[in-house]
Amino acid sequence: MAKKLNITPLHDRVIVKPAAAEEKTAGGIIIPDTAKEKPQRGIVLAAGPGKKDEPVTVKAGDTVLYGKYAGTEISIEGADYLIMRESDILAIV
Repeated sequence: MAKKLNITPLHDRVIVKPAAAEEKTAGGIIIPDTAKEKPQRGIVLAAGPGKKDEPVTVKAGDTVLYGKYAGTEISIEGADYLIMRESDILAIV
């Protein structure tokens, strides 16, 4: 797992490290960078405390599925992450 981040999300926000994009198809064809799809799976690195009456249900270390265009891309110390609302997360794997 990645080193501890010096950033804490607020309210119902979570920070997710996206999984790497697929390099090859099942048949062995190499996918060029321009044709790669954005990953829809990642690992939660940090989660906020939640809203007043709704605590956050995901925790650091959970592998989650999220929408294709969910969240905002951020870069911290050279690494790329997504910050999104918990409601953008579709499932815990």
